[in-house]
Amino acid sequence: MARVVVEPAGFTIDVEPGESLADAAWRQGYRWPTTCWGKAECTVCAVVVVGGAEATLPAEDEETGALRDRMPRHLRTTRSRLACRLRFREDGAVVEKRGVRPPPEPAG
Repeated sequence: MARVVVEPAGFTIDVEPGESLADAAWRQGYRWPTTCWGKAECTVCAVVVVGGAEATLPAEDEETGALRDRMPRHLRTTRSRLACRLRFREDGAVVEKRGVRPPPEPAG
């Protein structure tokens, strides 16, 4: 399992092997911005890897194509990744994504 820090909120999300960051966040109850729900079409889930890039797995063709073809040029950086496709090899990655909300408080 990889532990990933999401800034600026400072959340730590545990990502299982083979699981994407967005899927891990949704599994744990976080609200992660999206409109396509993991289809690599909207690019709304995009993050910027601000630390620990060596802990990430390389982007596959579907992700790089979506970033190139669908993400507005002014928002793209060499560190941009899609959370719905971003997977990890180990702990240590830090990503920046505004709009992530924590799981709701349990009723009670």
